[in-house]
Amino acid sequence: DEWFSRGKKLLEDSGADAVDFPKRTTPAKGYELLFQPEVVRIYISLLKESKTPAILEASAGAIQNLCAGSWTYGRYIRSALRQEKGLSAIADLLSHDSERVVKAASGALRNLAVDLRNKELIGKHAIPNLVKNLPGGQQTPAKNLSEDTVVSILNTINEVIVDNLEAAKKLRETQGIEKLVLINKSGNRSEREVRAAALVLQTIWGYKELRKPLEKEGWKKSDFQVNLSNASRTQGGNSFDDSTL
Repeated sequence: DEWFSRGKKLLEDSGADAVDFPKRTTPAKGYELLFQPEVVRIYISLLKESKTPAILEASAGAIQNLCAGSWTYGRYIRSALRQEKGLSAIADLLSHDSERVVKAASGALRNLAVDLRNKELIGKHAIPNLVKNLPGGQQTPAKNLSEDTVVSILNTINEVIVDNLEAAKKLRETQGIEKLVLINKSGNRSEREVRAAALVLQTIWGYKELRKPLEKEGWKKSDFQVNLSNASRTQGGNSFDDSTL
């Protein structure tokens, strides 16, 4: 009851950008209960209140799955998460000590970023934490995340910066370019990681507005040219991560 009332208060306080879920003529039942507005509020409350890594991972994973694809309720839920202040709760999980929580949060943000308004907010507030999780750089101690987690983070970054110049600028400001180039040129990263990083670099170089500033910092066009002859080009542009945990 406390979680429901808290979610209701958030809904009432955020008058602008209201989300109207489709009107029902009959009560939800069976599997339909899994994607009603009330469930969104419960997941957000769990993300904000729980200290248990398994619960945080599962909650973020459930949101990731609900927001996957272009189905009707997926679109509504992406908007509802923003309206009820859930984006920041998920972004905060990127700093969690548990790698499984970080990966689940990354996947959820990637699917949430398909919504253009979410993309803008995630670009402003989550890019720094996403970059911090990438290997390399001057961070101490350095994170040692698995290949799957690094690839997930890279795919999320790409989803966020596609058609989002401000997010690409934020990536540059937070030393993301250095880490991406290092992944491609260090020779000790997996092929999947290199391909994922290369897609992000391609997206960045695609912004003509960034080329002169990047060149002034010493970067060359060749730093953003990576052999992607066999790489998948389906990242970004309304792609979804619909994998379950």
